[in-house]
Amino acid sequence: MSEFRQMRRKRQQLSEEESIGILQRATSGTLALLGDDGYPYAVPISYVYTDGRLYFHSALSGHKVDAVKNCDKASFCVIDQDDVKPERYTTFFRSVIAFGRVHIVDDEAGKLDAARLLGNRYNPNQDEALQKEIESGLSRMLVIRFDIEHLTGKEAIELVRERNITL
Repeated sequence: MSEFRQMRRKRQQLSEEESIGILQRATSGTLALLGDDGYPYAVPISYVYTDGRLYFHSALSGHKVDAVKNCDKASFCVIDQDDVKPERYTTFFRSVIAFGRVHIVDDEAGKLDAARLLGNRYNPNQDEALQKEIESGLSRMLVIRFDIEHLTGKEAIELVRERNITL
C-alpha cells in the first residue's frame, strides 16, 4: 500500500466517520482514472458504498472499462456541500476524496450482490422489480469494485468555525 499525502489544513479535515457518512448519503461522484495516452479520465457516476468499498455499474465496454483494465489506481470525489457565498468571495464546501484500486468483478455472485446493492440504493423496497431488472440486464452489465485505501474529507474553515460555536 502506498503512503498517501497528509492533508495540509488539518483543522478542516473531517473524521473518517464523517467522510463515510458523506459517501453513504451522496448519490454520485466523479471517478478519476488513467485514460488513453496518459490523459486523466474523470467520469461522473452513480455508486453505492459498503464496507470500505464502492461499487459502480457500467456497460461491458468503453473508455472507463479500458482505463480500469489498463491501470488499477483510481480516485473518487464526492461533493457534499457547495454553498457559494459571493459577497464573501468563498464557498462553504464539504467534500470527500477516496484513493484506491479498481477491479472488474468477475464472479457472478459478486456481480449479483453489487447489482442488488445498487438497485436497492436507488430504488429501495422494490424487490420484485429489481429482480426482473437484474434478470434482464445482468448479462449486459459490468460491475467495478473500488477498494478504498485512503479516505479524506475536508470542509470550509467557516463550517469548522460554525461547528465549534455550536459545540
